[in-house]
Amino acid sequence: MKEAKPLPAYLATRYQGWKATTYSENKAWYRRLAEEGQRPRAMIISCCDSRVHVTAIFEADQGEFFIHRNIANLVPPHKPDGQQHGTSAALEYAVTALKVANIVIMGHSSCGGVQGCHDMCSGEAPELEKESSFVGRWMDILRPGYEKVKDIDDRTERLRALEQQAILTSLENLMTFPFVVEAVESEKLSLHGVWNDIANGELLCYDPKTETFVPV
Repeated sequence: MKEAKPLPAYLATRYQGWKATTYSENKAWYRRLAEEGQRPRAMIISCCDSRVHVTAIFEADQGEFFIHRNIANLVPPHKPDGQQHGTSAALEYAVTALKVANIVIMGHSSCGGVQGCHDMCSGEAPELEKESSFVGRWMDILRPGYEKVKDIDDRTERLRALEQQAILTSLENLMTFPFVVEAVESEKLSLHGVWNDIANGELLCYDPKTETFVPV
């Protein structure tokens, strides 16, 4: 692979710093993780956005979370068609092999993927309507959510509502996977939806009783 290049200097330097401090001070813990394998208590499905730092928000240690990230923290519907499905594969492994006790869908404010869906569905981003757009076809998952919020007058409120619809859509789609349904009904698995406001650090959790997002 002649196009591959050495690691950027700043990343190499940061690695050396980590190896000399964090790793060096916790060698026994890392060796235990390597020898005993992972036993994460939760799977977190979050956005690829670089501002969303799941392990920092929950102060998690290595081995505690099985994390899957994609554009706009979406879970597609169950569709065993022989094609490649990264999110569905990660979900299957987490539930059937790792047997996580919790799945958390974590959305966030100012989500570029959600805004892309909004603009595509409202006719402002025709480039995303093209069949060749990977982002556009992925954001098709959220089209039903857009239909639920499109009549909100204020754009800022509409986008926030759509960010939260992305969470709800993913929670609903989780329950189209037979192995998720089985684990939930046997009370071996719990599903959760949270939304993080990047600017003020607020975390809201979906409350099914009130059908609203409330502060944690």
